[in-house]
Amino acid sequence: MPDTQPPLTEAAQLNTWYVYVVECGDGTYYTGITTDIERRLTEHNSSSLGARYTRSRRPVRLHYHETSSSRSDALKRELQIKKLSRCNKRLLASPIQINAAG
Repeated sequence: MPDTQPPLTEAAQLNTWYVYVVECGDGTYYTGITTDIERRLTEHNSSSLGARYTRSRRPVRLHYHETSSSRSDALKRELQIKKLSRCNKRLLASPIQINAAG
């Protein structure tokens, strides 16, 4: 019997979800999840499909992203990041400086 399911996108086949943080044009941060970061950034910057929050704060630029193996894990991590202070969100993408003096 032939498979009648539509083909899955590459992200769905890999089951990869991304948690991302964008910095808006006004300096604020927005956190979300997606299976395609490039598509989502385009939506935030130039489409009515972008989040209501980012539509009035364009342009946005990617500040940070990480992968999750499931939508559930991505949602949990998104909530953790949303609870962070602005300062801690800024530190997400900053390299850690280690003082090697000694």
